[in-house]
Amino acid sequence: MIRCEHLTKVYNGVAAVDDLCLEIPPGEIFGLLGPNGAGKSTTILMLIGLIEPTSGACFIDGIEVAKNPIEVKHRIGYMPEDVGFYATLTAEENLEYSARLFGMDAAERRKRIPDLLSLVGLDGIEKQVGGYSKGMRQRLGLARALINDPSLIILDEPTANLDPQGVADYRRIIGETADNGTTVLVSSHILSEVNRVCTAAAILARGRLVASGTRDDLTGAATLDQEGIAIRIETYSPMPPFDDPAILSADYSETRQEARIVAQTDIRERIADRLLRANVPVRRIEAEQPDLEEVLLSYYGGEASS
Repeated sequence: MIRCEHLTKVYNGVAAVDDLCLEIPPGEIFGLLGPNGAGKSTTILMLIGLIEPTSGACFIDGIEVAKNPIEVKHRIGYMPEDVGFYATLTAEENLEYSARLFGMDAAERRKRIPDLLSLVGLDGIEKQVGGYSKGMRQRLGLARALINDPSLIILDEPTANLDPQGVADYRRIIGETADNGTTVLVSSHILSEVNRVCTAAAILARGRLVASGTRDDLTGAATLDQEGIAIRIETYSPMPPFDDPAILSADYSETRQEARIVAQTDIRERIADRLLRANVPVRRIEAEQPDLEEVLLSYYGGEASS
């Protein structure tokens, strides 16, 4: 669906995007992550055909964007961070205008526009968009991104202005959209939301791709604890002390039914064997799983020191 081949954009001798190679399959909900200045916005602008790469290329559905920008625009939907509409028009009139730009006939417009307004929770609202709240404009932006039934939608900070109900609706809409085979690319600083919605992600730092893959891929590869691997243990009766040479530290609860061990390597099998020999029933033994924010900070730190 999306393919970037050595994609590069240079401004005044500085690479905003530097040799980006990335492939995103159809139906993926993919997060594009990174701090300010990482190259996310520049990458998106090249994907939607608003700027051309200095070198390399990007493709949507096998079509090179820079060489076929109009054809690509008919295949994608885009919601920028700051959505803009005609303030003196209603939501329906704004979508009508966008639909006409895509060449949709009257019968298709009459069906598509009410369906989308209902989908984003704006059906029945007759006031002009100039009187909308930021959250309402964000909802309308999502509807407009879907107006042409695209095979790819690109969303920049899609939940920034949404209330809790709006966020829940957004998650539902994005999930249903991906289930129908549409690819979704999300650029966001709200890491908890990306972690909740996205099935895979790429991390950019200083214009370069530093990691990509599923959430499990990213958390498994990141160096999250410089001391070692943290392991949580819970048992149904008091556990014996562990004297494995790989253990760096061990903290036990007062009942000795919970423990947190930091070891040089993954020693969960040896811990389980020790508990089995001591006839201590195990409730759980698991390595601590970092959240997405910890993963990102780990990669950023590694990139900064390289």
